[in-house]
Amino acid sequence: MKYISTRGDQTPRGFSDILLEGLAPDGGLYLPTHYPKVDETTLSRWRGLSYAGLAFEVLSLYIDDIPAADLKRLCDATYTEAVFGTPQITPLKPLREGLCLQALSNGPTLAFKDMAMQLLGNLFEYELARRGEELNILGATSGDTGSAAEYAMRGKRGVRVFMLSPHGRMSPFQQAQMFSLQDANIHNIAVEGVFDDCQDIVKAVSNDLGFKRQHRIGTVNSINWARLLAQVVYYFAGYFQATSGRFQSTKSNADKVSFAVPSGNFGNICAGHVARCMGLPIEHLVLATNENDVLDEFFRTGTYRVRATAETHETSSPSMDISKASNFERFVFDLLGRDGARTAALFGPALAKEGGFTVTHEEFARIAGFGFVSGKSTHADRLATIRGTWQDSGVMIDTHTADGLKVALAHLRPGVPMLVLETALPAKFAATIREATGLDPEPPAALRGIENLPKRFTVMPPDVAQVKRFIQQHCAA
Repeated sequence: MKYISTRGDQTPRGFSDILLEGLAPDGGLYLPTHYPKVDETTLSRWRGLSYAGLAFEVLSLYIDDIPAADLKRLCDATYTEAVFGTPQITPLKPLREGLCLQALSNGPTLAFKDMAMQLLGNLFEYELARRGEELNILGATSGDTGSAAEYAMRGKRGVRVFMLSPHGRMSPFQQAQMFSLQDANIHNIAVEGVFDDCQDIVKAVSNDLGFKRQHRIGTVNSINWARLLAQVVYYFAGYFQATSGRFQSTKSNADKVSFAVPSGNFGNICAGHVARCMGLPIEHLVLATNENDVLDEFFRTGTYRVRATAETHETSSPSMDISKASNFERFVFDLLGRDGARTAALFGPALAKEGGFTVTHEEFARIAGFGFVSGKSTHADRLATIRGTWQDSGVMIDTHTADGLKVALAHLRPGVPMLVLETALPAKFAATIREATGLDPEPPAALRGIENLPKRFTVMPPDVAQVKRFIQQHCAA
């Protein structure tokens, strides 16, 4: 399997090369030359596999430059009950007939990002050791990516992490998870701005090919294809569970499921898009935003309009406070029939000069064929959804999952199971949970009191040159 850029660079690259590279040299995102297809025979063979076994099967379709025995060992070492707290890894939680949560937040940082990041840490360490190289990871986070990356990379040989986050815009628990880490290879930079400022800096540094190569800069953001690929696995795992005897409704046609996905940077739901393109029987991919509804606006109107910092709302689901969705380019590339030149024009000049773009009527009409529907949720919606779910089912959910559930309820179809992808555990957003229910969500015992630990981070303006200097000062050239 080879990989090409969404912006037209057709130079074929192997998985191990793009694993360490991040953005393509032309500024685009990597995608495989094609999506491998799975049929009923393959799905039947995969049903009943352990999660680690399923991960190996899915990843093997995209990775042919890592020996199969090594890839299997990495999957087996990543997806364990010891790390994720349950042998199913991503068990379903029924809410009512035909509606379930898929639990993705049982990893070490209590967020779905652990599902991919734990594997990415092991892949990085493996590939760097194989090459005898080191890597300086530069990332941006709106809340959960940072802690998941840092917990996955801490202590890893040959890896340093430089993580940018919006200063003061994460929950206290999220901040503590990152800033309390004292590992020498972890560096937190709190940027005086919003997430999009952090993301823009990462892209600017990655697009400086001389600096990137000199300092061996890589990324763990979902612009890294390996991370998105790891997320494809849990769509298959969710499908197999939802169509098993235990969860199957007598009214279900059993051949398709839908997924509702809280969406900010479009990475999580893009993994669902890949799974659907592979042939997984997905009826709808239900995209849910918060008040920062740039993606919902596109799927309703065909217009993608990024917001300036002043227009980006600070909400109670902060990990989705994003108005420039990096992974969206991958979907648009597919929507445009993989036309790299047109994709480059839309995400280059059109975004830079116009602040957005509108696809043609013909292109907009193709969206339905990819299964996407969308909706938005507000703070009032989150409170009502959290409260109602607790009262009706005794299940406490976090604010982002509430956004997904609220929109999912508007798109339920008889006979088609709806799986809402859980984003994080409610303990990470205690203030809003308390506002909704009057109760304090309990964090796992190992993380109690984390907000009181000493913190180590550097505050910096949104300035690319300053970030570059910081990296130079703290890494080996």
